Amino acid sequence: GAGAGAGAGAGVEVARKQHKEPGLFKSFVAGGVGGVCVVLVGHPLDTIKVRLQTQPLPAPGEKPLFTGTFDCAVKTVRNEGFTGLYKGMLAPLLGVTPLFAVCFFGYGFGKKLQMKTPQDNLALTQHVLAGMFSGVLSTVIMTPGERIKCLMQVQMDSGAKKYSSSIDCGKKLFKQGGLSSLYRGTCATLLRDVPGSGAYFGFYEFVLRSLTPGGQSRDQLSPSRVLFAGGMAGVANWSIAIAPDTLKSRFQIAPEGKYRGVRDVFREMVRVEGPTALFKGLVPIMLRAFPANAACFLGYETSIRVLNWLMPNW
Repeated sequence: GAGAGAGAGAGVEVARKQHKEPGLFKSFVAGGVGGVCVVLVGHPLDTIKVRLQTQPLPAPGEKPLFTGTFDCAVKTVRNEGFTGLYKGMLAPLLGVTPLFAVCFFGYGFGKKLQMKTPQDNLALTQHVLAGMFSGVLSTVIMTPGERIKCLMQVQMDSGAKKYSSSIDCGKKLFKQGGLSSLYRGTCATLLRDVPGSGAYFGFYEFVLRSLTPGGQSRDQLSPSRVLFAGGMAGVANWSIAIAPDTLKSRFQIAPEGKYRGVRDVFREMVRVEGPTALFKGLVPIMLRAFPANAACFLGYETSIRVLNWLMPNW
């Protein structure tokens, strides 16, 4: 494998047993299972992340609404009950499940495009490229759902409710500005997902290869190793994606006409709040990235094993 580098690494690479890439149907189904695992584990921290990213600037001399991750969690549970953390979860469950299915399908498709024969062993750079391809594919499906999710999560119980539900929010956006209103933030989503997905799948593959002993196939790895590789992939993804994600959240919840595009948001944020504002919500994102993506890849790998057992020839 070209990804392992010269010298000792190359020897280990050869010694490992051949890993057969799963078919596209299996990737799609298993990706969906991974998506469900992500939402169940990660949604409370996602709510906190969006609230921290979008909280209003405090007036001079006033304290901010939330001082940090823990403060936001405590206030949300105190004011809205534990279910406050699971607000807006229906949209991601309905959206993330097919999204992860498409994401893993896109990754599988990106790998297939680069394979001359089904037995080909891809280099790490090829896994990164396949991941980037899946980022483009998922953006097309993801953008409207993300816009609705951000608008719903920012609605707190206190004020008058603009949208009664995720579906209501989608209908109103479509009425206001057609498809372009639902797809507001596409460039920001691409900026986040194309490099982010490349890092996500590339790093997962890298960690799995590093953890696979010589003479073994990665299909024999213990759940704890898969959890670790998945968690690290999540951290790699968000290290790259956090700044574009903050810009995207701001842009998607801003009133019509406030910003011409993502560059406007970037300029204003850096001018008013300084460059560190781009990394708002970093703590809840990293706290969530590890367990949520560890759960995702464990769900994915387990499903692939079950599907291989049920349908060995697919």
